[in-house]
Amino acid sequence: MREKLIRELHNIEPNLIRMSDHLYANPELGDQEFNSMELLSDYLKEHHFEVQKGIVDRPTAFKAVFNSNKPGPTIALLAEYDALPGIGHGCGHNLIGTMSVGAGIALSKLLNDTGGRVVVLGTPAEETNGAKVPMSEQGVFDDIDVAMILHPGDQSYESGDSLAMDAIQFAYTGKSSHAAASPEKGINALDSVIQMFNGINALREHLPTDVRIHGIISEGGQAANVVPDYAVAQFYIRAKERYYLNEVVEKVKNIAHGAALMTGATVEIKNYELSYDDMVTNQTLSNAFNKNLEESTKLPVLPAKLSYGSIDMGNVSQVVPAIHPYIGLNAPGLVAHTKEFADQTITQDGHRALVNGALALANTGYDILTDSKLLQTIKTEFEENN
Repeated sequence: MREKLIRELHNIEPNLIRMSDHLYANPELGDQEFNSMELLSDYLKEHHFEVQKGIVDRPTAFKAVFNSNKPGPTIALLAEYDALPGIGHGCGHNLIGTMSVGAGIALSKLLNDTGGRVVVLGTPAEETNGAKVPMSEQGVFDDIDVAMILHPGDQSYESGDSLAMDAIQFAYTGKSSHAAASPEKGINALDSVIQMFNGINALREHLPTDVRIHGIISEGGQAANVVPDYAVAQFYIRAKERYYLNEVVEKVKNIAHGAALMTGATVEIKNYELSYDDMVTNQTLSNAFNKNLEESTKLPVLPAKLSYGSIDMGNVSQVVPAIHPYIGLNAPGLVAHTKEFADQTITQDGHRALVNGALALANTGYDILTDSKLLQTIKTEFEENN
């Protein structure tokens, strides 16, 4: 059966490479990936997947299902396809999307023998306002047994963790006045923002090393001789676990209110992007995948890297056993979110990673479909850790 997976992937390999290269050449930003979504979902439809577009009120999200109509587990493969402004696919989402599509199609060809279902989820806007968040909240994963996504990297790494993250905006309203003639009649909203930054800098001394707080002043006035009556700061606040992040966020909000009291301004606080939860890797699932990835690439899978970033796959891992490993592009030291990273995805090494990654995902899906003890161990670990 594994030989059949290899044959099926070999049959669609040219199309997968063409699609990945097309995504590279035609990058689309988050929630604007209409052509990318159509390309991937239409190809799944050609292979007899039932496709539903625009799920969870996100126009560029989709759910594609191949059902054997026989009892068995449901394997979810997650596809990303949003790009970065000014860079394109500097995070390799052109490979992520096509790897999951390729794995899903190859695995679907075995379902008549194994039973079960394969689901490919198109998950837009991972870089900004990840659709995996509403998917996790609205029950998309309720009938799914495991969820997998494979990310390109400089080398191959095990699935690890990520930081929980809240994106919060602080908008201060004061009162404008002539900054030289009548400064006493003004309330300086920008001063509130500056005091808030000072308060956060003082807070850092009393936070664990895994906490990250970083922000910008997105609005701070229009002219130097006018007291700014409106100023806005936006922050990402991160921590290793959601429960502690919530505590830090409350401290930051208290600082924001204190800054308003100091200046006489008022403050409006709201999230400007969706919140991401911390990633909880299912180690049993991860070990099964690592074995298949090493077999397909003939290269070692390195231990997970220490991560200070945040991913919406973290939200998925809170509701279903999940992994988020990395497959190497044969470029040690290559930095993500760069044009060089994007360019590497369309090289021979990038194409090789696409095929090997799809095979590793498909083989892991096959393991779960045919090994009930493995699936039970995966589920037991999830129940104990969540």
